[in-house]
Amino acid sequence: MNKVQLETDRLIMRMWRVQDFEPYFEVCSDPQVMHFLGAGKPLDRVETWRHMAFMAGHWQLLGFGPFAIEEKATGLFVGRVGFLHPEGWPAFELGWTLSRKFWGRGYASEAARRALAYAFDELDKDHVISLIDPQNINSIKVAERLGEKVEGKTDLFGREVLIYGIDRPVNSES
Repeated sequence: MNKVQLETDRLIMRMWRVQDFEPYFEVCSDPQVMHFLGAGKPLDRVETWRHMAFMAGHWQLLGFGPFAIEEKATGLFVGRVGFLHPEGWPAFELGWTLSRKFWGRGYASEAARRALAYAFDELDKDHVISLIDPQNINSIKVAERLGEKVEGKTDLFGREVLIYGIDRPVNSES
C-alpha cells in the first residue's frame, strides 16, 4: 500500500495512526458533529475504533480512503476528509467530518478541494459524489464550493440523503 500524503496551505492530509484514536473519539462522541452522519448519534469507543479501522482498511484494500487531517501550524488532529466506496455504496464518494473546534475556518473546503483534485488527477476518477443529509447546510455549502450539484437522493443507513456530484473537469489545454 502506498502511503499517500497531501498538503494544502494550512493542512496535512495523511494516513491514520493509532495516536489519532483519542482525538477521533472526541469527534465521534460529539452529538453535534454526528447529528447528520450514519445513524445520527454519537459513537462509543468501540464503534469509533471500528470506524477508524474501516477507514484505514479502505486504504489497504482499495488504495484510497479518508485521510486523517492535521493542522500544520499546531499538529492538532482536525478530522477526516477523503474517499469511501465500500461494497453497496452508490458511487465513489468524497466526504468530510471535522472536529467542532475547527468548524468555520474553511478547513473542510480546503481539504476537500485538494482531495477532489487527487481523485481526478491521481486516481483517474471521472465522477465523484458526496452524500449529504438535506438539513446539513454546512456540508451542502462545502459541496457547492467544490462545484458539486444535486443529482438525486438515496437511502443511507435508513436516512434519505442528497447525492451531490461533480464530473472531472474537461482539460481545456487539449
